[in-house]
Amino acid sequence: MTVARTRAVALLGLDGAVVEVEADLSNTLPGFVLIGLPDSSLSEAQHRVRAAAANSGCPLAPRKLTVNLSPASLPKHGSVFDLAIALAALAAAGDVRAESVDRVVHLGELGLDGRLRPVVGVLPAVLGAVRAGHSTIMVPAGNVAEAELVPGARVVGVASLRDAAIWHGGEFDPEPVDAIPAPALADEAPDELDLADVVGNDDAVEALVAAAAGGHHVFLLGPPGAGKTMLAARLPGLLPDLDADAALEVSSLRSLSGLPVAARLSRRPPWESPHHTATAAALIGGGSGWIRPGAAARASHGVLFLDEAPEFPAAVLDALRQPLESGSITIHRARAVARFPGRFQLVLAANPCPCGQYGARDAECTCPPAARRRYLARISGPLLDRIDIQLRVNRITAAMLRMGAETPTRTTARAREAVQAARERARERWAGTPWRLNADVPGATLRSPERRLPPATTAGLDRALERGGITMRGYDRVLRLAWTLADLDDRIRPDADHLGRALYLRKAMST
Repeated sequence: MTVARTRAVALLGLDGAVVEVEADLSNTLPGFVLIGLPDSSLSEAQHRVRAAAANSGCPLAPRKLTVNLSPASLPKHGSVFDLAIALAALAAAGDVRAESVDRVVHLGELGLDGRLRPVVGVLPAVLGAVRAGHSTIMVPAGNVAEAELVPGARVVGVASLRDAAIWHGGEFDPEPVDAIPAPALADEAPDELDLADVVGNDDAVEALVAAAAGGHHVFLLGPPGAGKTMLAARLPGLLPDLDADAALEVSSLRSLSGLPVAARLSRRPPWESPHHTATAAALIGGGSGWIRPGAAARASHGVLFLDEAPEFPAAVLDALRQPLESGSITIHRARAVARFPGRFQLVLAANPCPCGQYGARDAECTCPPAARRRYLARISGPLLDRIDIQLRVNRITAAMLRMGAETPTRTTARAREAVQAARERARERWAGTPWRLNADVPGATLRSPERRLPPATTAGLDRALERGGITMRGYDRVLRLAWTLADLDDRIRPDADHLGRALYLRKAMST
């Protein structure tokens, strides 16, 4: 047999496409030809594969080897194809059983000594193979724990090319080698951030709980030391645990980003807080070759916190507008389009002016009015219009500190129970629809005859729209927030008080 085939997986965004790897041996001058739209790192596989096979004691036949990666029009990146190429070549030479190689999907990078190195993106690659109908996947020993997170996958871990060849029926004597481990997972600090640590700022605490219950975005404006970062850091603790599908997606994004993945799926929502010097590619995702997810994608099902938001470049902030509307991130390149999930909760924090003291009761602002306007204008109006909750946060006073010490405060555990109950009410209401959170429901649905609120209830909101105080998008977002506040109060539908509180949380920054 001179032609053999097996399979690997090419990743484009978070989607994995099964690639057929064909190897052909011809009786001409020895050579190695790799075709099928490989990138530069994949083109170098010919050198890695030949050296690894020779040093593993199963050298490639001294003939011309042609390897085709099909479909040829699909871009292919990285060294994850090394194992598939090597085994297809050995099967074409008759050194391993071709029918065994043909039934298995192979993922792994070869070292020159023949050992298999762990690769990036194994979790989404295995998930893509299983969804395409392939159940048996061979991976490096260092990636076994990560690959086994995918339900329905039969994972075969091997430490070297020689071990892989023996598994496929090659008549070689076993030679034990030290498997190359995956990068160690850093010990995550326990979540000790409790809402009870927040003293004063009752409006901000209410806004945070409402944001968690309905999936709303938040903008916190206030001077340094007012507690904006402290509040934002407690939002993930208020969110319920992730379900199995969401947890698998979060871990897949970590794997694709080259971050270590735990042996068990983490059910806690992720937290991403990029520095204000981050580029659009770092925030949204990108890359000239392999398109990697950015912080916004890694924050899916969790919280994306942008501290000192006006310090971010305006173009970087405006890149968030499309994910906020659609819940997905689409990155276009000349030969490919990559898609990542982008359903996160955005929390922006900003000082009111360059010096940070404008509006503070205990300090004097030194910024001229034009400087203050320019500073906050770095956050564009269209982006700000997509933020449901816009709240001013003030520094607490000594009197507020004493009152907070004497008054019982809400803990994260109690607040999370209220959030879970509110989300369950919303889930029951929107059963049979694509939506689960109030923040995802289109405004047209909330204004439909079945959900429309009485004119007496929406009178204040209608006046704000007529006077130009809010846009039509803002009108719908206030309605969504009002439904969330009603869910927190265990009411069937919002009343005028809920609409008033929602409008206040929407416009409190400008008061």
